[in-house]
Amino acid sequence: METIDQKQALHLIKEGKKITFLTGAGISTPSGIPDYRSLSGVYQGIEQPEYLLSATCLIEEPQKFYDFIQTLYHPNARPNMIHSKIATLEKTKETWVISQNIDGLHKTAGSHNLVDFHGSLYDCYCRNCGQKVSVEEYLTSDRHLVCGGQLRPGIVLYEEGLDQQAIVTAIEAVEQSDLIVIVGTSFQVHPFCDLIHYTSEEAVVLVINQTTIQLNRHAYFLNEEAESIFENI
Repeated sequence: METIDQKQALHLIKEGKKITFLTGAGISTPSGIPDYRSLSGVYQGIEQPEYLLSATCLIEEPQKFYDFIQTLYHPNARPNMIHSKIATLEKTKETWVISQNIDGLHKTAGSHNLVDFHGSLYDCYCRNCGQKVSVEEYLTSDRHLVCGGQLRPGIVLYEEGLDQQAIVTAIEAVEQSDLIVIVGTSFQVHPFCDLIHYTSEEAVVLVINQTTIQLNRHAYFLNEEAESIFENI
């Protein structure tokens, strides 16, 4: 990757006409939501986190699943500068957001061209009757008041497949963009990181991160906290 400074990165964003942001947990940490893999992440001190977020745990040990999933909700978290500036760009440029995050902050900030690649904690429904319920009802009990079925959030669990429409929409957004901005993610989770393979040869790729990532194509790299550049957009 070719390292650039903030001025050059801002120029790339200014010149981009069709921009797709690929975002990860790093953009939500300024909002008070811990990431999953860092030393301060929510997985620290918890045995087998992949199991706790699996379809098997949901079905076979529902109380254990429910106890853990409640720790992922942060009701006081609000969109930060990064979420807000990305949403604002939608007003002047053709802008898409494809996010690994399940915290719903992009939507709260006002992004409409949005794909929650792994679903959202705030899209809750009954496994038995399919009826949608509010997150407030789900956080009160994991049993549906109407039919008694098990409630769950609409996130993609381990052992579950991704929503096919989400994949299709994400690929189309990446294919049509002249600028791809990867921000706040180690870019190691498949198939999210595979989206980069659908970029056109002419597209520019900008990575805004505090650590480098592995890509199979040329990209510009800004080694800064994302907030410091987005406040200047």
